[in-house]
Amino acid sequence: MAHKKFKIPTPQRCTNKSVRFPDCVIERVEKAIEKTNCSFGMFVVEAVRCALDNLEEGDNR
Repeated sequence: MAHKKFKIPTPQRCTNKSVRFPDCVIERVEKAIEKTNCSFGMFVVEAVRCALDNLEEGDNR
């Protein structure tokens, strides 16, 4: 199964949601977006999009 390649996203219009993350995940995301124009939230949105695309491709529900 081919997976969509993750790309650092650009800003978009959004609705605010509150989500709790384990500290280790936050640290990994912050390291990944270091020295980019990507916010934590934009990174998470793109990651969720990739996960949803993968679910649809494999119908892993």
